[in-house]
This record gives sequence, C-alpha cells and structure tokens, in this order.
Amino acid sequence: MNITPSQPAERAAAPSEFDVRRFGAVGDGRVLDTPAINRAVAAAGAAGGGSVVFPAGDYLSHSIRLQSWITLEFRAGATLIAADPPPAGEPGGYDAPETAPPNHHQDFGHSRFRNSLIWGEDLEGVTICGPGRIYGRGLSRGNGRIASPLGTVAPQPPGHLPDVLEADGPIAPLPGMPPAGPFGYPHALDTLPAGVGNKAIALRGCRAMLVRDLTILHGGHFGILAAGCDNVVIDGVFIDTNRDGIDIDACANVRISNCSVNSPWDDGICVKSSCGFGGVRPVENVTISNCYVSGFVEGTLYDGTRARIIQHRGGPIGRIKLGTEASGGFRNIAISNCVFEFCRGLAIEQVDGAGMEDVVVSNLVMREVMNAPVFIRLGARLRAPGATAPGVVRRIAISNVVAHDVAPEHGIFIAGLPGHPVTDVRLAGIQLHSRGGGTAADAARTVPEMPRDYPEPMLFGPLPAWGVYVRHAARVQLRDVTLALLAPDARPAIELDDVASPDCAGLRLPDGNSDGDWVLRNVTGLRVRDCDGQADTQS
Repeated sequence: MNITPSQPAERAAAPSEFDVRRFGAVGDGRVLDTPAINRAVAAAGAAGGGSVVFPAGDYLSHSIRLQSWITLEFRAGATLIAADPPPAGEPGGYDAPETAPPNHHQDFGHSRFRNSLIWGEDLEGVTICGPGRIYGRGLSRGNGRIASPLGTVAPQPPGHLPDVLEADGPIAPLPGMPPAGPFGYPHALDTLPAGVGNKAIALRGCRAMLVRDLTILHGGHFGILAAGCDNVVIDGVFIDTNRDGIDIDACANVRISNCSVNSPWDDGICVKSSCGFGGVRPVENVTISNCYVSGFVEGTLYDGTRARIIQHRGGPIGRIKLGTEASGGFRNIAISNCVFEFCRGLAIEQVDGAGMEDVVVSNLVMREVMNAPVFIRLGARLRAPGATAPGVVRRIAISNVVAHDVAPEHGIFIAGLPGHPVTDVRLAGIQLHSRGGGTAADAARTVPEMPRDYPEPMLFGPLPAWGVYVRHAARVQLRDVTLALLAPDARPAIELDDVASPDCAGLRLPDGNSDGDWVLRNVTGLRVRDCDGQADTQS
C-alpha cells in the first residue's frame, strides 16, 4: 500500500483552504449553492486535499459529493440547509440513488447512499466538522418526498415500526420496480425516486473518517449513516432529529464519544451489520462512550425545553441499540458512561442468523425508561442471504446500571429460543426502580415466542415478572441486583423459564418479599446465595 503523496511539490503549493464563497456560494438561505459548494470540493480534491470552509451564513444545497483528504468545515454561524426536492416528475434535486441490484433483505434507506445531502463512497481521510450546523429541512425520512416540518407531532399509524405519514402522503410505486422478495423488499413505502434526499451524511466503504463538533437537526432517515467503513471517529456531535441519529453498519474500528442524540421516532445510536452496503461483514471493535440519548419532542433538546409527549405506541425510542439488522454479526463492542432519558432502554438483538458476542456495557444511567432497561434477544427472523438457523448470543457483560421510573410492562428481559439459548450473560451492580402497576392477569400471561417477528419488547406484551424475566438461556449470572417498586405490582419480581445453570447472588427485593417473588420453570443447576425471597441453594 502506497501512503506517500505522489506529487509533494504540487501539494505544498496548493492552498489549504477553499472558501465556498470564493467559488460562488451566496449563503443567504435562498439561492441554491450546490454548484458552488461542489466546485470548492472538486478544487480541494484536485489539490490533493484541503479544507472546504463555510463562513457564517445559510447555505441552501442539494447533494454534496465528498472527495478524499478534504475537510468540510462549518464555522461558527454557518448552517448547511437541505433544500427541498423538485416537484415530482421534474429534474434536478439530490443525486439519484446508485444503480445496483435490488436488495431483497434490506430497506432502501440502508441500501442507497448517493441520495443524501452529504455523501462519499470509497474515500479516505475525510473530516466533517463544526461548530456550525446541518439542517435537513428538505430531506425525506423514508416515506414521502419530504418530512413533516421540524418538531411536528405526527400521528403514529398502525403497526410497530416508527414510520409516520408525511406531509404529502406515501409515494406510489416507482415505474419498473422489481417484485418484492420474501421480506417485502424492495417496496414502494421507502423507495424514493431520483431527486429526493433522505440522509444528512452517508458514507459507504470509506476509511479514516472523522465527524466532530457538529450539530445536525432534522436529519431525515439517518443523521449519520456509515456502512462498510473502517476507522471512523464521531466525537462531540449534537443531533436532534426525526428518525435515526447515528447508524454504524458493518463497520470496523469505530469510536463514538461525547455525543448527544435526541430521536423520538427511531434509534439514537444504532450499531448494526446489515447487507445494505452490498456485502456481509461483521461490525467489530466499536466503542460508545460518554453519550446521551433521549426521546423528547424533536427540536426540544436543542432549544432546552425537553418536551415530554408520548407520540406513538410504545413511547419514544431514542436509545442505544445493537441490531436489529444483524446479517454479518457483532463482536468486540464496548459501551460505557452513557445516559438514557425519556426513551427506551438498551437493546442487544441478534435475529438474522449470525453471532452477537463479546459485548461489554458499563456505567449507564437511565430515567423515565419506556420499556426494558436491558433487552437481550436471540431470534430467528433470518433476514440475511443464506441464513437458515438462529445464530448465537453469548459473552455479554453488563455492569453498574441505574434505571429509575421504568415503565411497568418490562424489567430486564432476556430471551432466546427453544434449543437456542442466550448464553454466558453477566449482570452486576444493577439498580432497577419499576413504576409498578402490573396485574394478576399480567402475572398469568404466557409470553409468545415470536421467533420471526421484529424484536421489540412491546410486541411481547407485559411480562409476567416486573423485575427480571429470563427465558431460554444458560449460564446467566445476576450479581448485586436491587429491584425496587415505585408503586405496588401484583407480579413476581423474577421469573426464570428454561434456564440452565443460573447463578444469583446478592439480589435485593422490596420489603415483604417472599418465595412468591421467584417463579422458576424448567430451571436446572440453580445457584443462589444471599438473595431476598430465596434460600441459599445449589441444585
């Protein structure tokens, strides 16, 4: 591999800054600055690299095409505004999605990258930095030509997916669209025509990428999507958006730190391994640290009001999640020192036939939790090329978690499948304070298996235990776990069902507990030491 500049003299003589105004940008928020911005990017690329600078101003633009070794620098007071797409049937607008075979395993938003405000493919050494802003005003969120305005409280249609009806309604099928495969892809709902953009920043197959000290508002389907990339750093980014915040898909060596993401309608920070980028590879060596995720009304984290409105079934999303897209698998993931507020809990999901292994989570604070503060799921959706059997979920360690005001439907929720257990999970130093209110009817429920369904806790309905529910698992350790209630609950605190060799020590339950707080079904090799409501035992 050649890393030596091929023309050092020319590089040394080239200017290091390329002011977009010098290339014709106006920055008044009315004139379309796309051609001028792309001229500045092309000039920096031709010079071997440099900073494309946006001074203070409002720059209205469609697609910006990145090149290697450049920096997009949005200086204080600079805002890049995603322009509206042209009317249906008219030319222009955002770059057309790249031509590629139809993807029968993944949605359009994950599978196409050029239809974005800022995009790059197979690049190296690109930086996008603030302190300026990106405002995705004219972007679609994957259903219609343009999203509802920032902060709109839209109704949630039937179904569990976080899609809303946009201002101009669902789009019609595109002419010549191939028939959908077994998972319903491609389909008209999220397939967008040329000229419509749906991502603020999209990176595919890139190396050495840095996004830093930037604000993204109303970012469309994805604020940041990096797919099939290596050596990615996202640091100090603030996102307040109408769908996903940061998605890391089939990438390796990724560092996400010091970020705040408010995303009431979809995931805040999501690590996945889909086949949307054109191949199958694991996501590996990822750290997420010192981040904050929330589900307030869009725009209200940015303005400081933090409005709390339950806008759709299941409550706001806004969490950190591994999955659901999981065709390539996950390994070597570390999450630490993060805060969840008014959103769903941590989700760890492998449902597409690969592996989820070697995951460490530590030091989480959660408040106003909409569902399971910890959800670990092994399923059999198998939405991946060649997948025929469930994968594995193993070697997961979660420690030092405080979750207060947890919605009553779910506590800690770990679920494998019959014959395919979740294995080697350790939970230690957990404090869970449930809202309570569960009924005797909830306690008598049989939780459906739902092997092929979307892995979302609310779809399982209320669990029969309010604190910890584990089913189809082996070698699960619970250490120094405190379960508390903010109001009475008629369900037991703990239920273990089809669990081999569970190991429980130092579990604390509310006062007045009894052996009725534990439900054990098909449990073998149980070890209990110093736990409320259960005598010390080794069976």
